[in-house]
Parts: sequence; structure tokens; C-alpha cells
Amino acid sequence: MALDSLKLGDVLKEVASGALQLPDFQREWKWDDERIRALIATVTLDYPLGVVMALQTGGAPRFKARTLHGAEDAEDTVPGLLLLDGQQRLTSLFQALHRERPVETVDSRGKDLKRWYYIDIAKAIGAPTDRDDAVVSVPEDRVLKDFTRRVSRDLSTIEGECAEGYFPLHLAFDAQRVNAWQQQFVTVNPATNWGIWGEFQEHVLAPMQSFQVPMIKLAASTTMDAVCAVFERVNTGGVPLNVFELLTATYAGNQDHLAEHGDYYRLPNEWQTIKKSLTSSHSVFGSPEAGIEDGLSSSDFLQAVALVRTWERKQANPRASVSCKRRDLLELPLADFQRLAPRVAEAFTWVGTFLEGQCIVRAADLPYRTQLVPLAAVRAILGEAADVPGADERITQWYWCGVLGEMYNGSTESRFTRDVEQLIGWISGTPGVVPDTVTEAAFLDDRLDSLTTRNSAAYKGIYALLVKQGAVDWYYTDAPLNPGRLVEHNVEVRQIFPKGWIAKNYEGAARMANSIVNKTPLSFRAGRSMTGSPAAYLQSLMLESGMRPEWFDDVLATHLIDPATLHDPDFERFYENRAKQLLELVRSAMGKRTVFRDMTGW
Repeated sequence: MALDSLKLGDVLKEVASGALQLPDFQREWKWDDERIRALIATVTLDYPLGVVMALQTGGAPRFKARTLHGAEDAEDTVPGLLLLDGQQRLTSLFQALHRERPVETVDSRGKDLKRWYYIDIAKAIGAPTDRDDAVVSVPEDRVLKDFTRRVSRDLSTIEGECAEGYFPLHLAFDAQRVNAWQQQFVTVNPATNWGIWGEFQEHVLAPMQSFQVPMIKLAASTTMDAVCAVFERVNTGGVPLNVFELLTATYAGNQDHLAEHGDYYRLPNEWQTIKKSLTSSHSVFGSPEAGIEDGLSSSDFLQAVALVRTWERKQANPRASVSCKRRDLLELPLADFQRLAPRVAEAFTWVGTFLEGQCIVRAADLPYRTQLVPLAAVRAILGEAADVPGADERITQWYWCGVLGEMYNGSTESRFTRDVEQLIGWISGTPGVVPDTVTEAAFLDDRLDSLTTRNSAAYKGIYALLVKQGAVDWYYTDAPLNPGRLVEHNVEVRQIFPKGWIAKNYEGAARMANSIVNKTPLSFRAGRSMTGSPAAYLQSLMLESGMRPEWFDDVLATHLIDPATLHDPDFERFYENRAKQLLELVRSAMGKRTVFRDMTGW
């Protein structure tokens, strides 16, 4: 790593020539007009601009590169430097001080503008505190108008510029054009303008032309992981860099693929195709209309690919490790990604079918998106070998232990690794191997009291288990709920004892009203009738269904509810009875005991 100090004019020439470009993972950024004017004022005052950072390429960029905005004429040039930090500053200065075109910027409301930048010579040679006011932006036609729409300054010709004393800043680093402008300016009023120009030259132009840009240059040998880390550290004010974006630029720069196919490899296009296929068959992965990163993300997919690749590596070298850390993703070769991506995509399709079997079909109902990563990796590794007798039961138990034990909260990378290796061993019947996610999972009975929102995986899990075990809707009573009906009838978790009714009749029980114990999956149509006393609204629902009372009680019982506690509304007895039944449902899904408590009082 080296720190150089370069003249701004030389840096802008490197931008124009394409010698200094951006790695393609850099996002487009457009500074607003006010920030550009403040930046120019900083340069004219010779105040520190801040360090910029670039990566040396050694003549062979590892990333697909692109020119800074406005330097597209040099896009065929192989860059010697890739700008990691300083894009906004250098792009703004390049457009304002070097190009013979208006700057493409935005106003304070984000509306697109095209502006030329000038400096008012008279104000510029005054106090430095007035410098911000001296830098002026003008419309594309270079005509300024007052509030009555009359022309106040016409800068569309050099004569107009000189007459107003407004120097066009895009000429600042072109000595020949500066001299020509100076001669025209002096002729306007030779008696005074010679002296004014001398001050302007000394206090404004000279500092600009000698302005130094400190640049840290990273060696071409800097690792990708280090490049990514450096980029994120120095761009703290922007959006964090996504590994997918870095790989996009890396794969696009793959010379073997370019030589073989005559075109860049476009990772985003490949991911879009994969995601479209997954969402079209299983909406649990997201909605095509909501955006490519809605639901299952590109990072999830890359992690699954990395888990499969490192597992294969470990089979060849037992000392290697299964992993999906950022380093593993950044070191994922394009050839391996192309080889493994179809297998992993197929595995995620299988995962979608598995989730449907657990009655989880909507992205909003998915307890953990992250838990799908190791599951897909395991399926991709084992393929149809995961379909051996008993495998489905073990995968299902592992899944529900992860959900109900809330094992995928917080950092998950180490659990990904253990689950892949241990779940494969468990499915394959390796003696003594049981996943930590199964052995460590626990569900304490009083957890039911605090499961009140969708923010909890266990909350969503119990909701899905109620559907899976055969809950029948209280309005559409002809058949149990199933994945299709969840969507068709707008099934959501709805309160059994209305919160208002509890507040009136059970002092001190309000905190239990929002518990999952007092909720169950029902259609929107059924929910419309559920107001007031349960005894009253059940009578209405029963009449609408046309069922005999004892048959309707059987429908209520499919929700693990004692009907008598609703007909003779007794919230305390209802809560105690249903909590025990839900705990038994949890125990059955996890294949483990739960700890009961004496549920007397509130």
C-alpha cells in the first residue's frame, strides 16, 4: 500500500483517458447541486478534500471495470487503477471542471438537472467565507432568469461571461482556453480587469491548478476479501457492499469465459432466471412482483452453493472445513458456481415442496429464511439419497427443532456448517450422529405466553403446525385448511377471545390476550364474525355453516380447543387447556419433552 499525492488536473486526465476507472460493483451515485458547489469551493480554497483510494490492476483487472460517469468515451481502455473510495467527489469534479458538457446532477428534491458551474470573480477575490456564494450553477442553456422570468444574466457566449465576470469552471485546467478567456475579459475594462484578473489568478485559479489529491494505492496482489473489507470500511456513509455485487464484477472480468463466449458472464441475469423459476413454483421464496431480493436472497443462494463446494472439498481433503463465510463466497470460482448452481436451484425447489408439506407456502409465514440454506445444501449434496426410508422424518424433526427451539436467531454461519455435516450423517445413519440443532433445542412451556407476534419463528411455527394437524376453518367448514386454502381464503392468525372482551371480563389477563394460545388460523370471512363473546359469535358462525352443534364443536376441536370453554366463556380455563394441547403439539413436532408448569392464576 502506498500513499501518493497527485495534482487534481492529472487525476481528471486519468479519468478522461480511462486509466482510472471503477470496479463494476460500485453503485451509481449522483451528488446534488448544492454538494457539488460546496465541493468546488473547497478546491478553490485549497482546503483538504480527503484521501481517495484505488486498487492497482497490474494491467489485468480482476473485476469488470467501467468508466466514471461522463468518461464513457474511454470505456475500451484497460485501466491501471480502480477507484474504491472517492467516486462521488471525483465524478463531480470531473464533470464540473473537465468536461465540455453540463453536469448531470439533481436538486434538493432529487429532480434531475443539467448544470454548468461558474465562479463569480468579484465575489471569489473577496473574503474566503464568501467562496461558497461565489460558486454558481446555471441552467443547461446558460441563461439566468429572475422571478419574473426575465433574463438577468446571459452566459451563453464568451462575451456574456466576460461582461458579467463569471468564469466558466470547466476551462480551469485547459491553459490555452484560460488564456483566451482572460484576454477577452481584460478587454471589457482594461483599466480595472487586469488587476482583478491578477487577484483571481493568485487566489483562485492557481490553488485549483496546483490542488493535490492524496491517493492510497492498494497493490494488485490485494486479496478480494481485503478489497471488500476496505471498500465497506471507507464507504461508511453509503449502502454496505453486497458480496453478490463483488462477485458480479469478478465473474464479469473472467477472461476465460470472455475468451470462450465472447461476452461477459452476467451473474445478475443468471440469478434472476433462477429466482423467477423458484418463485413461480413456490411463493414462499418471494413474489416476482416484489423484487429480485424479496424473500430468498442472492446471498442465501450463494451461501448454499459455498456449503456444497466446501463439503466436496472436505471429502477430498478431510483437513478442510465446510464453510460459507464471506471469504468462501469471494473465493467461489465461476466454473464451480456454474457447475453447482443448477443442483442448488433444484434443491431449493425440493425445499419449497418440503415447506408446502409443513403447510408453509407464503413468504410472510416462513419462520426462518436462513434455515433453508443448509437444508438446500444437504439436498443438493445427497440428491435422491435423501429420500431413503426414515429420511423425511429426520429432516422434519430437525426442521421443527430449529423453528420451535428458535435456533436460527442471531449469527448462523457456524450452525450452517454443523447442520450440513450432522444432518447428512444423521440421514445416512452414521452411528452416534444427531444434529446439534436437534439435541440443543428446547421449548419451555411458559414461552407460549410471550409468543405474541410474527417476529418470532416459534409463533409462525405453531401457526403452521395447527394447519398441518388438520384445523378446519369456522366459515369454510367443508374440508380442513391446506396450503391452497391459506391463500384462497386469506387465512391469518386471529384472536379467539377478543381483546376487548377479555379486558372487560378478566382483570389482569390482558397480557395473555395476544399470546399464540389465544390465536388460531382462520379465514378473513370467519374473522369478520368474531366480535364480542365467543358464545355469541360461535352461534352465528354455526348457523351460517348449517351444521349441527355437535358437528361444529368437532370443527372447533380441530384447533386444539375445548369447545365448552367457548360456549360458556371461561378464558382462564380455555387458556390452560389450550396451552397444554399446544405444548403437546410442539412436543410431537420436536420429538422432545417440554416442561409443564402449574398453570393456576395469572
